[in-house]
Amino acid sequence: MSLMASVLVCDDSSMSRETLRRSIALVPGVSRVDVASCGEEVLQRWPSERPDLVLMDVRMPGMGGMEAARRLVMSYPEAVVVMLTVAQDRDAVSRAIAAGARGFLTKDATREEISATVSFALESRAWVSAQRRPRELLAGEPPALTERELQVLEGMSRGRSNSEIGKELFLSEDTVKTHARRLFRKIGAADRAQAAALGYRWGYVS
Repeated sequence: MSLMASVLVCDDSSMSRETLRRSIALVPGVSRVDVASCGEEVLQRWPSERPDLVLMDVRMPGMGGMEAARRLVMSYPEAVVVMLTVAQDRDAVSRAIAAGARGFLTKDATREEISATVSFALESRAWVSAQRRPRELLAGEPPALTERELQVLEGMSRGRSNSEIGKELFLSEDTVKTHARRLFRKIGAADRAQAAALGYRWGYVS
């Protein structure tokens, strides 16, 4: 991660912006966190400010986060965008990945989850390394997953914690973690957000 990493948080809710700003400011390596209230503002500011990461709310008045992310990545392919969404908004996650977003973060994510997602997104080399194998697989056949791995992936795509997934599947949290580690290794994902993104791309999750 850059020692001078900057993050731009875009959300039309001032309360959400401030909550995220405070959490992200505590992530190691992040030196500046700015905020924007709409997608149009991000498109206007990005060329001059060039933040290392943009956290973009999916649903906002006006242009909306989806269209703003699509236009930003189309104009500046080097832009790193992670979408902010509610756990139930699965269609938005799928569309966000198709639009070029690197991943997503649910609005009820814990501080640890926020830190992990931001840190990973800012590790450009990690993204290249972690994405190389999935790109090759996308050109051919996706890896075969067990029924349990598919169930765990489905739970992750709905924003469920390991504990919640375990309760739904009548498994211990440690067992869910074991399935998750195997799942990550098979598909070349580095974290839950990337696993869910690849799940949408490959059609494991719809």
